[in-house]
Amino acid sequence: MTSDFLGRCRDIAGDAHVLTQEADMAPFLTDWRGRFTGSSQAVLRPGTTGEVADLIKACAAWRVPVVPQGGRTGLVLGSVPDASGTAVLLSLSRLNQVRAVDKVNHTITVDAGCILQTIQEQAAAHGCLFPLSLASEGSCTIGGNLSTNAGGTAVLRYGNTRELCLGLEVVTAQGEVWSGLRGLRKDNTGYDLRGLFIGAEGTLGVITGAVLRLYPQPKASITALVAMTSPRSALDLLTLAQEQCGASLTGFELMSDYALRLVATHFPTLPQPFGVRHAQYVLLEISSSESEAHAVDLLERAIEDALDRDIADDAVVATSLAQSRGLWQVREHISMAQAAAGKNIKHDISLPISRIADFLETTDAALLAAFPDCRIVCFGHVGDGNLHYNIAPPDGMAHEDFLANQDAINRIVHDSVDAFAGSISAEHGIGALKRDELVRYKSAVELDMMRAIKSALDPLGIMNPGKVL
Repeated sequence: MTSDFLGRCRDIAGDAHVLTQEADMAPFLTDWRGRFTGSSQAVLRPGTTGEVADLIKACAAWRVPVVPQGGRTGLVLGSVPDASGTAVLLSLSRLNQVRAVDKVNHTITVDAGCILQTIQEQAAAHGCLFPLSLASEGSCTIGGNLSTNAGGTAVLRYGNTRELCLGLEVVTAQGEVWSGLRGLRKDNTGYDLRGLFIGAEGTLGVITGAVLRLYPQPKASITALVAMTSPRSALDLLTLAQEQCGASLTGFELMSDYALRLVATHFPTLPQPFGVRHAQYVLLEISSSESEAHAVDLLERAIEDALDRDIADDAVVATSLAQSRGLWQVREHISMAQAAAGKNIKHDISLPISRIADFLETTDAALLAAFPDCRIVCFGHVGDGNLHYNIAPPDGMAHEDFLANQDAINRIVHDSVDAFAGSISAEHGIGALKRDELVRYKSAVELDMMRAIKSALDPLGIMNPGKVL
């Protein structure tokens, strides 16, 4: 039976694109953080939407589970199969073309396997901006971004990936193609099917193409790093910057002192703008559609007011593109510095912005009481309420020993998130890693509605089983 199924897959995609040897499959089967390696009958690498559809039809006919995969940069085990070896992995890496750019409609139509950075570059080549920006943009794919509703550093101004997508092309669990590649801002003709598949992590169907929003390139973007005493001061700065700069405020990233010290330790060539340490830092970006002078004026006035009101203690404004890139690199290297320092327990959470400071005070205290001297690495897109709240072991403690406390630490963090009306997943998704946690914090009504949608669209249960639900 397996040979018949794989034979059909070879007929569809070609022998070279049905990988069954362990060495050939290995790069696809381990998660990004190297913590889990799954097993698979085969890795399928279709080259067209039609091939995806035919492969899904074969999976349905033989009742073979299928795990869609993009750039494999996810952190919640959403795009790797389990250890049973019953599933096939469907890699969309060969669907990597930009199909069309419409400058008048401000849209770009792309294959799901397009690398995010490629889309950014293609937009820029046409004088436009595609604002989704992530640390993994050089390797993540837009299909994965859509499947997890990725956020990134520009959500404050432009929204999540969901807000940046106007239309989708999707292969259903039955192997049919829904062609919804319409670049419309308004389409009030029934249920929002596009919205169903975005954020569904491949559990309802396979996204193969998308129409994405483009924006005019700003005339200038100016960056500053602002030092302050507390997250509460960061929220005061956010309010001030929003009042004074409005939609020109395009980035607002919070970073703790310990996070920046990690970067300084493991990447000493990156900028270290301040001679003394401060408790918290905000990386703030202003973009102007008018001129560089306008952007500089907005930023300088906001910082001056923040200093006058004792919201900020110090600030450094980038005076060149190279300096601006250097400041952003400090932010983007936090995760890499953490990895270089050793393993840690990660949390991708979101909170009402007004409750961030209270959450941090409460949760920091609870963790330090339960696990004295643990180190809290907090950073994130505080402008939209998204924190990466990661816990590292105390000095001298073996990382593997500390990871044994993961369930207890997760309970403290997630219970606190829930108490402050937040979410246990802001932009990374649920995958397999947080599936059991979802049941703890979602209401029975929500879960029943989600299961009903899953059952209706994937009655055989072959699409990315064991993920989300």
